[in-house]
Amino acid sequence: MLLITKFLRKAPKDLSCHQFCIGATRAIARHYRKGQLPRLTEHPEERLTASCIVYSRLRREIWMVGDCHCVVGGEYYDNPKPYEQQLAEERAAIINASSQPKESFLVNDTARAAIIPHMLQAMQQQNKVYAVVDGFPIPEQKVRVLTLDFQPWEIVLASDGYPFLEPTLEASEARLAHQRQNDPLNIGVFKATKAFSEGNNSFDDRAYIRFKV
Repeated sequence: MLLITKFLRKAPKDLSCHQFCIGATRAIARHYRKGQLPRLTEHPEERLTASCIVYSRLRREIWMVGDCHCVVGGEYYDNPKPYEQQLAEERAAIINASSQPKESFLVNDTARAAIIPHMLQAMQQQNKVYAVVDGFPIPEQKVRVLTLDFQPWEIVLASDGYPFLEPTLEASEARLAHQRQNDPLNIGVFKATKAFSEGNNSFDDRAYIRFKV
């Protein structure tokens, strides 16, 4: 995140999505040692990896690289990893079929441990089947681009740490708190590959911004 932020701060205002993909990739790649590259080529799960969502004010475009989501003019858009929901369903099924108390999975999530090998296998398709920023070439056909016209728009951009994206930060946080209170394992209406760990008020990193153009 810090490396991509640093790159964007110095990027020209007319940066295109193509130029962003190349520049962000190079920003990460510079932090790899040459001797690491053969290993990282074979093991994508060991790369520095980020998803991101960028708004270009000059081009009036939203670039969605990896699992992020947004609301534009009241309409919801997402860009999930292709395997994420399937693995979340698998984890939920393991927990629901278990004879041990569900609360025990908040302390020791053996269901998540069971799907980790499948997650690592799916990550072999990183920057092949789906796009992320990881220092390796991004398949730009996998980057979702939303183009806005010149009417006024209200935009919300967020990471997938918010399972329910609302028009305000307060409402999104309230939905997140409700999820934590009612389904901390994330195996009900909203399913995830991990739970709210004990002592945490979220199950994943959160970023949220709302603005008008």
